[in-house]
Amino acid sequence: MIDLPWSRDSDTDAGTDPSADHPDADVVCEFQDSTLAVYEDYIAITRVDRSSFNNREIPVEEITGVNYDGGITIGYIQIEQVDVPVDSGGLLSDPVNPNTLHFDRGGRACAKKARDAILERARG
Repeated sequence: MIDLPWSRDSDTDAGTDPSADHPDADVVCEFQDSTLAVYEDYIAITRVDRSSFNNREIPVEEITGVNYDGGITIGYIQIEQVDVPVDSGGLLSDPVNPNTLHFDRGGRACAKKARDAILERARG
């Protein structure tokens, strides 16, 4: 079996409910490389163990925008934060930075819902 960085390990992730770990969050999305939870005052990103990035909590007052791209097969959502450089990716690659989360086609609806909730809070 090939262990791709964006795939979940079925042995460790089977039967888990990301909402259970974030009961007070308004939106919770489980993506390929992380879980995104949108709270009233901050955004929580919980990474899978094999991620090269750490878990993060981003206060809404530090959010300046959100980039969303549904992609053809893999999409992404990137939270723009004060003092965190935005990565634009390349011609054939998606952006990657500590605030970028990747999802497959099944994650598009939740990613859009999260984007809208984040922008609503960031704009006050």
